[in-house]
Amino acid sequence: MENVELIFEDKRYEFPKSTKVEEVIKVLNTKRKKIIGIALNGNLLDFTNTIEESGEVELITLDDDRAAKFYRHTLSHVMAQAVLRIFGDRVKLGIGPTIENGFYYDFDIPEGIKDEDLPKIEQEMRKIVKENLKVERFELPKNEAIKLMKEKGQDYKIEIIEEIPDEKVSFYKQGEFIDLCRGPHAPSTGLVKHFKLLSVSGAYWRGDERNPMLYRIYGTAFANKEKLDEYLKFLEEAKKRDHRKLGPRLGLFFINTEVASGMPIFPPKGMAVFNELMAFSREMHKKYGFVEVMTPMIMNQKLWKQSGHWDHYKENMYFTEKENTTYAVKPMNCPGHILIYKSSTVSYRDLPIRLFEFGRVHRYERSGVLHGLLRVRSFIQDDSHTFCREDQIEDEVVRIVNLISDLYKVFGFEYRATLSTMPEDHMGDEKTWEKATNALKNVLDDINLQYDVAEGEGAFYGPKVDFHIKDVLGREWQCGTIQLDFLMPERFELTYVGSDNQEYRPVMIHTAKYGSLERFLGILIENFSGAFPLWIAPVQVKLLPIADRHVEYSKTIVKKLEDAGIRTEIDDRQRKTGYKIREAQLEKVPYMLIVGDREMEDKKVAVRLRNGKDIGEIAVDELIENLKKEINEKLRNSVFE
Repeated sequence: MENVELIFEDKRYEFPKSTKVEEVIKVLNTKRKKIIGIALNGNLLDFTNTIEESGEVELITLDDDRAAKFYRHTLSHVMAQAVLRIFGDRVKLGIGPTIENGFYYDFDIPEGIKDEDLPKIEQEMRKIVKENLKVERFELPKNEAIKLMKEKGQDYKIEIIEEIPDEKVSFYKQGEFIDLCRGPHAPSTGLVKHFKLLSVSGAYWRGDERNPMLYRIYGTAFANKEKLDEYLKFLEEAKKRDHRKLGPRLGLFFINTEVASGMPIFPPKGMAVFNELMAFSREMHKKYGFVEVMTPMIMNQKLWKQSGHWDHYKENMYFTEKENTTYAVKPMNCPGHILIYKSSTVSYRDLPIRLFEFGRVHRYERSGVLHGLLRVRSFIQDDSHTFCREDQIEDEVVRIVNLISDLYKVFGFEYRATLSTMPEDHMGDEKTWEKATNALKNVLDDINLQYDVAEGEGAFYGPKVDFHIKDVLGREWQCGTIQLDFLMPERFELTYVGSDNQEYRPVMIHTAKYGSLERFLGILIENFSGAFPLWIAPVQVKLLPIADRHVEYSKTIVKKLEDAGIRTEIDDRQRKTGYKIREAQLEKVPYMLIVGDREMEDKKVAVRLRNGKDIGEIAVDELIENLKKEINEKLRNSVFE
């Protein structure tokens, strides 16, 4: 029988080919650690798999990060087994993969599943864990696999099996439960103890709105109780910060799903924050040599055919027809900026040309993936396009990286970068893509910007560098992007006149810094828990007169503050001062100015911060100088802290 050679901790071992992983572990696990599986040449294998190739082996213990793939996958099966035990054979199973920090499973159940059902499902899962059922793997020919699933009435599984190209199909079994699966899994259900079910939501089968809506149960799991408790605390904190609740409560935005689903509406307070974000972006673009432009929101479809959006992005676009002509609502701003470039003759001396726009774009997203401000159908981008010569690429990319770094620094965001390469659905030939990718890679290497590579994740017209910011909870959000494009200038026949009076093709660099302003605002709401730094707070100061006799004096202070450009409100209701302070704190107002008899007499105000700290009395002019310093320097904390 043919043997395979395994290298483990610099030692070589020989095993007959097709030896079970469980047997290999018995030989290699000399330290008698709790092993959940192995990695062979980087591929994860569980106890039930067989060794079919030689290579390097690592034993995976429960506390190894890779172990999560094993125990979370097993828990998705444990959850499905529990649901079948509770709801019976009328349950049809969808899929149950692992995801970041957890797992889910989709179910088709006539009576549905509610959040109130989760405790009893979780209780049944704990019974299955205590039963310590052995997890076994077996294979069947496709026709027998389909027959088995027909007997169990599992229509969705049959659909999956029919599409599997292999002649044989693998299943996993624990007790009475059998599921179509590739693994990997834990050796038994007794190893998967630390879990929690989180929520129920709707999910279309295979993400297609034409298919049935299934019930998706999400769960989380970790190797030990401490990590689980830590993550649950994180979720609780994230829940408190959820922008979908905080935003409307603070009067920042709302979404009317009946008339404009996925299209946020911004009342005055939200618009105040929006205007500050735009003003700061304008300031930064001007500093780095960009000029602002504006282009139409709706343009003839022929423009989008020429740009390539028609072939590669049509399903995400909105269209309208007038006078027998089809128009598209723009999903991106680049074709409009190309029209500006083409509107005059360009010399090599004119380059680089840097255009930016707060462009309102519309992109169709399925209703099932819409998520507050983080996933919308209508949004504004701080979008810019640089037209330059090839020898200017490095300087221009460095310029944009510096702009993005300076922008994020003000909010306290650190970031990491990813270089995304040619996707399957792309324009142009591979040679051009290789040239563009290498140009971008060389710049990143030259400036020592650390980055990961995301294969196949580029835009359809060029490779890109994405910037992922990290918030106070450690979550990452992709915001800024730099995209290097040799193709659109070709499609639109863009040229510039060189020093030799010959025509040459410019390069186009697409960039966004906030990305979507709506999305960035959603991130800020959650990052600051609605308590924005003073410079972007919708209401920066609130006057709280103690009694009616203090109102007129308070109004004079409001006038002085507003004249200084400070957004101010007055709460002159006949309510107790403590009540008004609590309300202002709930509204996350940075500064509360309390005015009573003593303050009127001293021509001062008593200052209180939203965190409850009392600053005491201060002269109004001195306060204004302090507030202006905090605003102008865009400080993240109070000058009084």
